[in-house]
Amino acid sequence: MARLAKRHAPIADERPEGREPVDVFGPVDRAFERMFGTWLTSLPLRHGLGSAKQWLTEAFIPVDEFHKDGYLVIRAELPGIDPDRDVELTVTDGILHMVAHRHEQTNVEDEHYVRQEMRYGSFERRLTLPEDVDETDIKATYKDGILEVVVPEVEPTETKKIAITKS
Repeated sequence: MARLAKRHAPIADERPEGREPVDVFGPVDRAFERMFGTWLTSLPLRHGLGSAKQWLTEAFIPVDEFHKDGYLVIRAELPGIDPDRDVELTVTDGILHMVAHRHEQTNVEDEHYVRQEMRYGSFERRLTLPEDVDETDIKATYKDGILEVVVPEVEPTETKKIAITKS
């Protein structure tokens, strides 16, 4: 009978100079890839399941979604961000993609932090839009730290009955 040898895979990359400043999601993504291969990403879903990084970073941009007067309204909390310079909003194939960048203030000199919870860097959120919206006429406004995206809803087309004739 053959002996089984236990192999240990490295948890993180061995390239300290080439890594991102915080690469905590790469090892998780690689572990999922080793366990499931491409099975999860090949499921017949509208837009796939994404990655562990996508699942975990979506909590950084909290949103409210609701319907009002024929519109889908999405409100995203983005305090301390300049919308002209630091927010990118795109829509492709039914996915609304928000990317925001918060820059760390560097004018603090020789401070001894007791607590530092403010997050800096890039944040993103992808939202699947319903099929009954008009992606060509989306409007966005920013006020008091809230990004509001207004997506017009379209009337669903009526089901038309087709008569069948005998030939």
